[in-house]
Amino acid sequence: MARIEDSPWAISVAQVASRAGQSKEIDATFPAPSGIGDEIVGVEEGADVAVVGSFDSIVDGLIFSARISAPVHAECTRCLKPIKRDWTVNVTSFFPYEDKSANVASGKGGKNGKGSAKEEEVDIIAGEDESEDSYPLLEGGSWANIEALLRDTLVEELPLQPLCKPDCLGLCSQCGADLNEEPDHHHDVTDIRFAALEGLKAQLEGNE
Repeated sequence: MARIEDSPWAISVAQVASRAGQSKEIDATFPAPSGIGDEIVGVEEGADVAVVGSFDSIVDGLIFSARISAPVHAECTRCLKPIKRDWTVNVTSFFPYEDKSANVASGKGGKNGKGSAKEEEVDIIAGEDESEDSYPLLEGGSWANIEALLRDTLVEELPLQPLCKPDCLGLCSQCGADLNEEPDHHHDVTDIRFAALEGLKAQLEGNE
């Protein structure tokens, strides 16, 4: 069975988690998670994802605030120019202590099949009222595994239709000319009709 500490996304926070009010700075690079597939435009699996921030300890878990950056290599969906830039987003997430509810459901929660008061508190604190996104601290608060956080952040925040610039004009629908380089480019009605006739003629000749 793989150990948590062997994961490339695992961060040891044992000393921070054991003392409320403590903080631990994070400045590290992680490989982009696997399994992201085509949902993410331009971030290759294994690419360096920079995470800079801190874990701040409270009684029932850690608040993680960080800036996440990843390299984006894609094509503009309008003009098809290559896009190569660093994408950055700020995130804040709650890492409660490990939820033992799975053990409770399987009858391992002690007497009467119920979890401890501590576990019940975690269920409440990790609810929607406390944080929209939460990822449990593992092994009694010793480790935070940010793989799910990285994946969720990349999938949710990266644009699925990237543009090289917000006002990108794209390509001419008639001839494919780049309207960013030729903003005055246009076709009059005669040009459009002529192009249509030429296309029809070529199609008919191809069927002979």
